[in-house]
Amino acid sequence: MNDNQTSPPVTVTLEAGLAGAGSIDDFELFYARRAVDRFRTLLGRQGLLDLLADDIEEGNTFLRESAGTSGGAFKGGTTVLTTKGLTSGEFLAWMDKAFAGDEQPLLAAHPEHYVMGSDEIGARVVENIGPHVADFYMGGWGTDALDWAKEADELLPESEFPRKMSSNLFLADGTVVGRALIQFGDTADGFASHLTVYFPVTCPDEVLEHHLRHYAVEFRNWIVAAAAAAAAAAAAAARA
Repeated sequence: MNDNQTSPPVTVTLEAGLAGAGSIDDFELFYARRAVDRFRTLLGRQGLLDLLADDIEEGNTFLRESAGTSGGAFKGGTTVLTTKGLTSGEFLAWMDKAFAGDEQPLLAAHPEHYVMGSDEIGARVVENIGPHVADFYMGGWGTDALDWAKEADELLPESEFPRKMSSNLFLADGTVVGRALIQFGDTADGFASHLTVYFPVTCPDEVLEHHLRHYAVEFRNWIVAAAAAAAAAAAAAARA
């Protein structure tokens, strides 16, 4: 056999034996989500914070140092999603309710969500930023509150994307370590989401790239959850 010849990839195909539809990847995702939810539930918020304390200290130090060496300059990227069968207003109404209530549906949207809620400082998030676990806050929502958002290259026309939110991402000590600009516009059969995140320019590119993927996962799952809630409400109204 020629050592330079590339072997064909090994493939495994599910042929029979199971009732219902779904791939092996679908099954694995279901079980992975169930396992993550079990540990989050058993540990609880404080248990997760205690478990991740060293990782959070390391991650926050990384972001604080990146902000310091970047001199206030940021680099950004945008994830674009399209949705059919739901309006942006319906989705954002669900999001408002979720952020004001139980954090479980917010946590469920991504395996690397650990805390999402509010405390005396503001809207608190503990999640991965690239490979780092960070504990940060979101504040100053609304383009009127933040001049940088009004001047952002990624800002889309109001006529097409009237629903906009922007925020600084900051640590408990006030250090701004990122920014977010999310914009939604309705289409003929749903809506489009433009989800932009910014990190200090000295952050490795992988940090930005991973958060763009993070956006895709969490917002897809939030949109699906919002659609399920709307369908359940419609079914309940029909039965009444």
